[in-house]
Amino acid sequence: MAAIRSSVTKAFGILTAGGDCPGLNAAIRGVCRAAHDRYGMRIIGIADGFRGLIDGNVNPLNPADFSGILTRGGTILGASREKPFKDETGDTREIVGEKVAAIKKTYRKLGLDCLVVIGGNGTNTTGYRLAQEGLNVIGLPKTIDNDIVGTDRTFGFHSALAIGTEAIDRLHSTAQSHSRVIVIELMGHKAGWLALYAGVAGGGDVILIPEIPYDIKTIGRHLEHRANSGKTFSIVVVAEGALSVEEEKMEKRDRKKYRIENGPSAAYRIAREIQTETGMETRATVLGYVQRGGIPSASDRVLATSLGTAAADLLAKGDYGRMVALEGNDIVSVNLSVPEGKVKTVPENHYMIDTAIAVGTCIGIDSTKA
Repeated sequence: MAAIRSSVTKAFGILTAGGDCPGLNAAIRGVCRAAHDRYGMRIIGIADGFRGLIDGNVNPLNPADFSGILTRGGTILGASREKPFKDETGDTREIVGEKVAAIKKTYRKLGLDCLVVIGGNGTNTTGYRLAQEGLNVIGLPKTIDNDIVGTDRTFGFHSALAIGTEAIDRLHSTAQSHSRVIVIELMGHKAGWLALYAGVAGGGDVILIPEIPYDIKTIGRHLEHRANSGKTFSIVVVAEGALSVEEEKMEKRDRKKYRIENGPSAAYRIAREIQTETGMETRATVLGYVQRGGIPSASDRVLATSLGTAAADLLAKGDYGRMVALEGNDIVSVNLSVPEGKVKTVPENHYMIDTAIAVGTCIGIDSTKA
């Protein structure tokens, strides 16, 4: 066995927060194995995200706890949507302050040198704000939406892309058999990476993402042209946050009301609009939580493990206030302030948009304007 290397960090806590995502256990394993085996650090597992820090729901993690979890879906630590700095659930400012104070108390009571947070935009933003409160924090980027600023790719995205693509593949046979238009909704509230990539991979005939408000008449003309060319079915891939040019002009309150009245989600609204516009028989399907469940792909296992071991190296150096990231083919780290409060959206000039247009896919607007 190799000699234990020196480390600034002697003990750290680790948590997973936000939504489920393939690769969380691989990341936990990567951090913990490297931290324990290479640097001899003491590890505290924090249950259910930041809620575990607030409630003191913690337990030591030993090698047996993070062995054999590389291929498992979910997270052995559990997760929650707890956001201690926000009062979205009606918390008063005093309650928010009490939550933050409780986190700091648990951190110090456990004798932690650092807190490792694994999550998406909200989790890393909370990590940054805890760092401003005086805690040492290191972040890891996970989300199937691939929308974290500061990293080229997040683990979880590749797995969800494979699931979304397979679902589109399966819908082709049903759409063809019944000569229908089928609208499939993938996740992506503010960013359309998943819908765009899965749509291209699955040969979607129309791809609609939040970054490009769609014109239903343009979509209708595209689908009618396909029908007149002898193509009796079409697949429309939409991100959950897709919106029309009319919706874009609405005030947020009015848009919310419109969506409630025309719901229950983007796929159903758009399917109804297509059928009204073209008269074609149209059906909607929402893939939902299936996208982020199950075992991680090989690519996500590799990325999550690499980010995890890189985080352990940052811990050893005492290089806190950082988020590990993928930059090109290299694992690097960026300041935790980089992803704070931001969303990485699909740029209008991204090559994948042009790729979709080049193979005849409609993106919801006149392609000559894209």
